[in-house]
Amino acid sequence: MRFVFVFLTLFLVSYAYAKAQGIEEFNHEKYDKQIKKDRALKDVEMLTDEHSPIPEDEKAAFKKLNYYKPKVVFRKNARFERYDDAKRFLMKTTTDRLPEYSVYGKVTFRHKGKDYTLNVYQNIELVKKPGFQDYLFIPFNDKTNGDETYGGGRFLDMTETGKDEIIVDFNKAYNPYCAYNHKYSCPIPPESNNLEIKIKAGEKKWHK
Repeated sequence: MRFVFVFLTLFLVSYAYAKAQGIEEFNHEKYDKQIKKDRALKDVEMLTDEHSPIPEDEKAAFKKLNYYKPKVVFRKNARFERYDDAKRFLMKTTTDRLPEYSVYGKVTFRHKGKDYTLNVYQNIELVKKPGFQDYLFIPFNDKTNGDETYGGGRFLDMTETGKDEIIVDFNKAYNPYCAYNHKYSCPIPPESNNLEIKIKAGEKKWHK
């Protein structure tokens, strides 16, 4: 699955950083620098990696991806609940491909005094590969879609740590490869993960 090559690397780096830092030891300046460092690394890889989704005829003009400025308000403390009976289903994609996922659990976070919930998914085939055993996935839509952000939704990565209280960081929300190149097949966020709020954090549209 080529579309995870950059994002898994950044996910593992940022996860290790967050784990070392800890919620109670949060440092705004270090966090901001780490986000910017991760984004700069991704820009380089999107331009130079052989599996980059940026079309070859557009690489000469490519400088960097578009992002909202990091905002701590979108780094959410969340409650993670796992489902005892994880139902499997075929997730729709932008092509005829129908990968099998399980609804692994849900995360609940608070924004402007209201609670919001997103389902957490696990790819049945991907989890069998070395290094991906604990990999989880949150595709979502929000009210910025099509205007400020990619119309097909954005993704968040997670890892299973066994903890019930976690961080859901929308500053790390990223576009699927289909946002850059139509040749890719990308998961479409299920309707259950449509947020009726604007998540003005993470990656914006590539082409404004």
